[in-house]
Amino acid sequence: MTETLNTLTTLRDYMRWASSRFTAEKLSFGQGTTTALDEAVALVLFAVNQPYHLSASFFDCVLTSDERKAVFDLIQRRINERLPAAYLTNESIFMGLPFYVDERVLIPRSPVAELIEQRFEPWVEEENVEHILDLCTGSGCIAIACAYAFPSAIVDAVDLSPEALEVAEINIDKHELGEMVNTYYSDLFNKLPPTKYDIIISNPPYVGLNEWENLPPEFHAEPDMAFKGGESGLDLVLRILTNAKEYLSEQGILIVEVGSSAETLQTLFPDVPFYWLNFERGGDGVFLLTADQITHYHDTFVTALKKQH
Repeated sequence: MTETLNTLTTLRDYMRWASSRFTAEKLSFGQGTTTALDEAVALVLFAVNQPYHLSASFFDCVLTSDERKAVFDLIQRRINERLPAAYLTNESIFMGLPFYVDERVLIPRSPVAELIEQRFEPWVEEENVEHILDLCTGSGCIAIACAYAFPSAIVDAVDLSPEALEVAEINIDKHELGEMVNTYYSDLFNKLPPTKYDIIISNPPYVGLNEWENLPPEFHAEPDMAFKGGESGLDLVLRILTNAKEYLSEQGILIVEVGSSAETLQTLFPDVPFYWLNFERGGDGVFLLTADQITHYHDTFVTALKKQH
């Protein structure tokens, strides 16, 4: 350690060193950052109390001895504990907004942020959106991002984890959106008041059992409840498809992220015209259906759900 602290002096030195260490130790990424260098930059800047968007012109600043030790210790924790960076910093960025996170919630990283930024165009008209539902809200990032995108709408955020809802409430308070975003402890739609939503959006658990068991340690640090979607990965997705009919407004849309289970879903429903969304910044496995389509294929979804049980 002493040699490292004496040899490395600048922010840039420690970013490069941390990136090399992460690569050598074969760490896994994908929970807010996608590369060893991105994660190294995030952790080094956090360790010296600098913002994640600090200009690169500061990267050649020389660190004090205390700062060097703080960086070294944080990098060692990332390697030894295999915790995602966001759990070490208690912060994750989603749609350019900061969110508090800890081990009670999945780390925000859904590609739907891009869709929310675009206010779901061309699928809805902003002035017609009055009610939005975020199923399986976790940290509340999607619900809160929707509240920013549609400041005249009411957003309901639902989760079955009381611990996750505690974190969601922290973030609602952090963004001062208590009058716009409501939280509900509910198993999907079960305990929601009768409401017609113009947008229902969900990033539910969708990972099949075999895939879950083979995920890297960093992903097992997150709550398994946020991942496990049953044997096929589609347990909750089928319930959402079956029940959404009663909660969508006439011109409403349903957006669900199913990630790696996209092919399984399309194979299960070969005749359903899922619209698979494309994202400029990467990501896939997100479908959109209109209220009319949900109604038209409702019996098909009900039959599939019954076979599951």
